Amino acid sequence: MTKIELMATATFGLEALVAEELRDLGYRELSVEDGRITFPADLKAISRTNLWLRTADRVRLKIGEFTATTFDELFDKTVELPWADWLPENAHFPVEGKSVKSTLFSVPDCQSIVKKAVVESLKRRYHKDWFTEDGPTYKIEVALLKDVATLTIDTTGPGLHRRGYRTLVGQAPLKETLAAAMVILSRWRHDTALVDPFCGSGSIPIEAALIGLNIAPGIHRTFASEDWPNIPQSFWEEARQEARELAQFDRTLQIIGTDIDGGAVKIARQNAEAAGLAELIHWQASPLSDLSSRRKYGKIICNPPYGERIGERKEVAALYREMGDIFGKLDTWSFYVLTSNPDFERLFGRQASRKRKLFNGNIKVDFYQFYGPRPPRRHNPRREAVEEGE
Repeated sequence: MTKIELMATATFGLEALVAEELRDLGYRELSVEDGRITFPADLKAISRTNLWLRTADRVRLKIGEFTATTFDELFDKTVELPWADWLPENAHFPVEGKSVKSTLFSVPDCQSIVKKAVVESLKRRYHKDWFTEDGPTYKIEVALLKDVATLTIDTTGPGLHRRGYRTLVGQAPLKETLAAAMVILSRWRHDTALVDPFCGSGSIPIEAALIGLNIAPGIHRTFASEDWPNIPQSFWEEARQEARELAQFDRTLQIIGTDIDGGAVKIARQNAEAAGLAELIHWQASPLSDLSSRRKYGKIICNPPYGERIGERKEVAALYREMGDIFGKLDTWSFYVLTSNPDFERLFGRQASRKRKLFNGNIKVDFYQFYGPRPPRRHNPRREAVEEGE
């Protein structure tokens, strides 16, 4: 099968999680850098990674990489890349770009040069001077970093955070990829209670349910590369069939999403229905002060208001103090809180067990992790028999 090189892009701080996901999918030879994880694969990996990656932004096909400090160098080296191996005669191939710490700093000029170079490369293969570009889309990116140009084609289309279930959103929605990352970082398991008391449009509880049932996050959507003639449709069918077979629909979940805003809860409920999870998550409109649980152990994972606006700061400070008081009553639970507020620990009244720097969109945030005591080991006669050598 054709060997290719793929690049899973990631928001800063999530690269290690994406790499862990790729290893779980069987891709071991990884090169992890800021914002991207590159790895060799076969064609089937395009469908499998797009369907399964929960925390990556998108999956790109790497066409080439080289040093370029002049426009002539950029043009000549781009022409020599095997574009016609991927782009059919009628391919629609827009070019986007970015440049960081590079001699060629004008992104529009770089995009124009690459576009002309790709056209010239296709002319040589197809022996024609004009291309209709009315076929499948192959979005090309030229990314320059310290004078090294990386040329890729986007296989994903709309970003991987667009799972297909969130048709409605509330204010300041949390991206599905970041919500999934928060659940994964908490090491939550499907047999553990999970509560989000600021659920908004429901991203954290819904992503947790998908993880708990081992449902591929991309199972309900389509991808740009599904239209590519280079990739057999059978690969997509096989990948989706594999995803259906691996789902654990028989598991029972203990996931609760609450919010003081009844309109947000209504949106969350509708999004859960769109994801096929309507009966698996309990939604309720209620204030934080009503938060309690009879369960001995569990995890609170939440994205409360940050207080970015001046008028909100006093209210948010009071909210964080209330969180500290109420969460503290669940003394055997673990808490995971995402916020950009630098005073969170002081207001909450506890120092985090661990703090991780992330980005929520363009906002620098910290993911505060407060570890509760470990639950007692569950009685497992079969395991005990093995340990005793019976």
